[in-house]
Amino acid sequence: MNIKSIYKTIMLALGLLTATNASAQRHDFANFQRYAKENAELGLPKKGERRVVFMGNSITEGWVNHHPEFFKDNGFIGRGISGQTSYQFLLRFRQDVIDLKPVLVVINYGTNDIAENTGKYDEDQTFGNIVSMVDMARANKIKVILTSCLPAGAFPWRPEITDAMQKIRHLNARVEAYAKLNKIPFVNYFDAMLSPDGTRMDTRYTPEHVHPNRTGYEVMESLVMPVIKKMR
Repeated sequence: MNIKSIYKTIMLALGLLTATNASAQRHDFANFQRYAKENAELGLPKKGERRVVFMGNSITEGWVNHHPEFFKDNGFIGRGISGQTSYQFLLRFRQDVIDLKPVLVVINYGTNDIAENTGKYDEDQTFGNIVSMVDMARANKIKVILTSCLPAGAFPWRPEITDAMQKIRHLNARVEAYAKLNKIPFVNYFDAMLSPDGTRMDTRYTPEHVHPNRTGYEVMESLVMPVIKKMR
């Protein structure tokens, strides 16, 4: 290979590397743009407004879609993004929670971490992400409600994961103990929505394995609302 060919090869490689890096920089891992417009339109709270933000994944996003009146009538703000893990929650926590100046944030987590949506599940890392969100909220004088991961006997998009319920139970117990130690309310959706045989979410509350239906969301509302009213 002559010098000219080598130079062209090097330049081609550099061009590909630059294009790859530019593409990576454009990629929005946390999906900051999902609520950017809504956040800007929302602005700062009005006098006397006591905002509550619900932070989560598709379970939270689906809640807004299934029962929008619950959010609208109570002045709640839904900031769920389908498919996201606690790693992504943590990245967008400032934009989608802190900058909205709520008095309270309700955090639901775990399903997609255990489903390995963004990589191999590591309970220590997921737990650390939850603690970091709590730390950020408290540093900004935002009260916190932690809620359990819901039962999920299987993940249709991850059939190779066969021990989901064991991992969910263990994570829930760890977060509940942390919440108790740090005087943070913990709302246990898991037990209320568990099937009689303890292997999955009760079929009354879900059309499949993971996401609640309207009846399931009503169960969740009945559990979280009294806590919100007490803390708001």
